[in-house]
Amino acid sequence: MTEQTPLASAPLEKSLPSRCYLDEAFFAAEKDRLFAPSWVCAGREEDVADPGSTLLVDLLGESVIVARLADGSLRAHYNVCRHRGAKLCGGNDAKWGVALNGGVDRQFIRCPYHQWTYGLDGALLNAPHLGRAEGFDRADFALHPVGIGSWGGFFFLKLSPDPAEPRHVQLTEADIGPAPRRLANYPLAALRTARTISYEVDANWKVIAENYNECYHCGGVHPELCEVVPLFRKGGGFDLDWENGIPHKDGAWTYTFTGTTDRAPFAGLDEHELTRHKGELVYPNLLLSVSADHAAAFLLWPIAAGRTRVEVRFLFAGEEIARPGFDGSDAIDFWDITNRQDWAVCERVQAGMATRVHAHGYYAPMEDDSLDIRRYVTRHLGGQAVAE
Repeated sequence: MTEQTPLASAPLEKSLPSRCYLDEAFFAAEKDRLFAPSWVCAGREEDVADPGSTLLVDLLGESVIVARLADGSLRAHYNVCRHRGAKLCGGNDAKWGVALNGGVDRQFIRCPYHQWTYGLDGALLNAPHLGRAEGFDRADFALHPVGIGSWGGFFFLKLSPDPAEPRHVQLTEADIGPAPRRLANYPLAALRTARTISYEVDANWKVIAENYNECYHCGGVHPELCEVVPLFRKGGGFDLDWENGIPHKDGAWTYTFTGTTDRAPFAGLDEHELTRHKGELVYPNLLLSVSADHAAAFLLWPIAAGRTRVEVRFLFAGEEIARPGFDGSDAIDFWDITNRQDWAVCERVQAGMATRVHAHGYYAPMEDDSLDIRRYVTRHLGGQAVAE
């Protein structure tokens, strides 16, 4: 028999019920009870690099204003005026052929309705004609805050922040899991985005995360990837050492079609990291794949129960991007074909789960990491919510 015989004797465990991937009501519960109280990756700090810069983020249907203050810290607030609830930024005024006097203006955020004006820190600075109104205190009408935290050059938002948390926090392993420890040698915070590709995938966000979390599928789905990393074929990807990274084929050390590149490896990597690949799933929505010279960051933006936008940032050292003739396509094109293979198979999974005979799937022994999704969702929504 083959090396797979001992694996085949292990019991299969059930996945989450199919309705957890299909039902809009279940997706609504996830938004409220899983995503809202969690640190959700929403971008890179380079997107709001300069003091006074702002960014409008649509997170799970909620509009959030992210701002860089003069002291370099970040703030995030709901994009809604405390007076009558008008959107402060990003309205569709052009539909009516008008341009209202609102939005971000230098260091201020102005409501286009009654001109209430806020600082980038969310404080109400002016409410016209209410300066002497009885019982009116501007301090009571600051913008509704959204938690904001940083790690590795990424910023994360928390739609239901803890009132006791500082407004801008540096996230640690206690907040987002082991990635800060496991990837500590990589200069993630210093990397810059060379290119972004956005994919619309007709699959639930958990299908995509589960697919990322195992390599049982790699031998059949990713021939190019397995050519560079033959271990992904061995035993269906069983018992891979993600802690120390996955070795490439002889002579290869990065994720390109050849396994090599003319880019320099990052300084400070250990002997494993110089020749191996590491991957991390930072729950709930950041998938990180890092090589010795670049990183691919996947941000999952759930849109509906059966639809997810996947924003992939390709990150390189700033000095490499600045180098004359820089071209990261050897890595980007390699990732693009790998990604499209994944999205195709994820869409098949989503479609198959909708058939009347499918109540749940199974996890093979080499898919143990995918069980994390089941545990993660159950921890936030409760066992009863995910019971069949």
